[in-house]
Amino acid sequence: MQSADNLIINIQGLSREFDKHKALDNIDLQVESGQVIGIVGENGAGKTTLIKHLLGLYRAEQGSVSVFGLDPVNNPAEVLGKIGYLSEQPDLPGWMTIAQYMNYMSAFYTGWDDSYASNLIKATSLDINKKIKSLSKGQQARVGLCAAQAHKPELLLLDEPSSGLDPLVRKEILSAAIRTVVDDGRSVVFSSHFLDEVERICDHLVMFSKGKIVLSAPMSEVLEHHKILIIGSDEFKRVGNSNIEKLPGLLRVKEKRGEYLVSLNISDDLLLSATDSLSLKIIDKRLMTLDEIFVCYCPEQQAVNGE
Repeated sequence: MQSADNLIINIQGLSREFDKHKALDNIDLQVESGQVIGIVGENGAGKTTLIKHLLGLYRAEQGSVSVFGLDPVNNPAEVLGKIGYLSEQPDLPGWMTIAQYMNYMSAFYTGWDDSYASNLIKATSLDINKKIKSLSKGQQARVGLCAAQAHKPELLLLDEPSSGLDPLVRKEILSAAIRTVVDDGRSVVFSSHFLDEVERICDHLVMFSKGKIVLSAPMSEVLEHHKILIIGSDEFKRVGNSNIEKLPGLLRVKEKRGEYLVSLNISDDLLLSATDSLSLKIIDKRLMTLDEIFVCYCPEQQAVNGE
């Protein structure tokens, strides 16, 4: 059970439309202190719209949004002062040097720690006297992340922060961000279409499709419960498609080279009980990859995993 006192984010029944298109459809989401939440979904699924509600950029049309127990629209200073934010394309002033930019950002946060900020920049091995416009996209992302973390926010929001960066830079930036925040017991909400990153660094997965949350569970549970059963064609015909469709947690059935691949979201105990009741003979079974899980819930668009 989640304690209300431990909730950093509490979203209840959140819905929003743009030009009669439902960007968010009755969303419930709770994030506890110290959690790393990974948000995935096809393009336009509602991930960025959700994050903009957390930042107070959008007012809830239906439902409610609470961050640190406050409405972020009505209490922007109190909420934003505890949030660090990095987007896919951080809007950094190119004419400033790194040192000038960090000094400029420090004025917005009462909790800004100059010593901590200096250590974060040193860890990037960047020259603080360099102008931001001279930096590569990866270097700018590093600077943006340093600025987002320097006031030691209780919540770090990362909206596709590694898009367009090479794999080594992505791994370096995200690992540093997650380690720094979680080691201090703070929370991270991380939106990405790179499923390998999400699997590696997040302890809870939230999957969006067409404005709805179609899957929300601890990452370990997601990976343990999603399975593919391989059934021979004769066995499939013997049992019958109507019985196969009664299997708990059934996601999809796909024929491949004379065999049937049955994808399920089911615990081991329940799977054993279900297959026993059908006297179902299985050729083989295996755990699904996160990519395969994504395609089951979001079939219209496959995720990008790596380059």
